[in-house]
Amino acid sequence: MTSVPAATSATRKSRPQTSLTVLRREQLSPHMVRIIAGGPGFAGYVNNAFVDRYVKIVFPQPGINYTEPLDLWEIRESLPRDQWPHTRTYTVRWVDEAAGELAIDFVIHGDEGLAGPWADAARPGDALIFTGPGGGYNPDPTADWYLFAGDESALPAIGAAIESLPEDARGLAFLEVDTDADIQAIAAPAGVELRWLLRGGVPAGASDLLVTAVRDTTWPEGRVQVFAHGERGYMKTLRSVLYGQHGLERSQVSLSGYWAMGRVEDDFQAEKKLAIGKI
Repeated sequence: MTSVPAATSATRKSRPQTSLTVLRREQLSPHMVRIIAGGPGFAGYVNNAFVDRYVKIVFPQPGINYTEPLDLWEIRESLPRDQWPHTRTYTVRWVDEAAGELAIDFVIHGDEGLAGPWADAARPGDALIFTGPGGGYNPDPTADWYLFAGDESALPAIGAAIESLPEDARGLAFLEVDTDADIQAIAAPAGVELRWLLRGGVPAGASDLLVTAVRDTTWPEGRVQVFAHGERGYMKTLRSVLYGQHGLERSQVSLSGYWAMGRVEDDFQAEKKLAIGKI
């Protein structure tokens, strides 16, 4: 891996480390795997109240002798940045505090990437180390209806958000995946319509399905709250639809680029400070 681990302003206090054990692995679809983790380390996990809670999973670099047990914050204080473990950001799909378990879903594209291949090969007993959680979104109870839009990378957060809605909620969800085999079960209220958009072999991030669907659909009446997350280019285009075409206020919109075509996360995070990375 040639990219340098991303710099961070987080600290041990703001993003505490949790060390869990993989308990089981579930194949949700041809391109998504769910890892359920828990074990003794769950007692140290501090949950938060956001439905889009996310963690930064730690991946030690091969060939570097890290002190065990691995302590990310101690490593960042004692080793040069090019020897830090890499981190990858993932949504926590659900937390079961009574059972001492949490689930994280991973998009799988063969050997591509770092976290996907790890999740594809994960077995019970493997270590899952992360910092966090962070987060920032909850459904607005005063909204008349909800709009969700995202690609596969946003499915865990969108699924968690939809399943947190009250039974009488109304809304539309535009969910872009590759084929119908990638459609997942989401326990949506009866008034929330799930519209699955199938790319049919077009690479993720290279389709216009998501933007076209949001732009061309007749929106319900009333004040909307939007949760639109996914590939950075998609989100930049949706920004003009949400703010320009529909005149929404910033307080109505949660808009975030989770990834960018042709970028590993370390490079993607570094670009957030540049014009190309601003949403």
